[in-house]
Amino acid sequence: MDTVDSTSLHQLIVSPFFLSAFFSWFAAQFIKTLIFFFSRKHKYSQKIFITLFWTTGGMPSSHSALVTGIATSLGLGLGVDHPLFIVMVFYGLLIVRDSLGVRRAAGAQARSLNQLGRRLQKDFNIEWEPVKEVHGHNAMEVLVGIGLGFATALAVYLS
Repeated sequence: MDTVDSTSLHQLIVSPFFLSAFFSWFAAQFIKTLIFFFSRKHKYSQKIFITLFWTTGGMPSSHSALVTGIATSLGLGLGVDHPLFIVMVFYGLLIVRDSLGVRRAAGAQARSLNQLGRRLQKDFNIEWEPVKEVHGHNAMEVLVGIGLGFATALAVYLS
């Protein structure tokens, strides 16, 4: 088994594919964090790290930014006829579709279940443990994420 030496790690970190992916995701999460805190007038606290690294849903879509950043960097670096680019485009479409549809629907169902559970608990004194409400994205959040991922990968390649 090969070990990862410092040269290999350095090559990974300076790779335009890595940089495009990382900064697309990070920029989306950072913007989402700013929007979250300024819109809710929270004081800065430990929640900033949770929001920055773990929050799903919201503007912009980090899922869409990440897959678009990777696909764009692969297209620019390897060519749009490269099999890896083609695979990434279809994988990206799957991720975007999931964030728009499946995750959004699951979140709506979870909200409904939690409302029903709270009502049963209140009206009939039935124990209820809320289920996690997954947050999907609306079309604008996904479009902004796609634009951010594309712009980030382009900036990495032009720098």
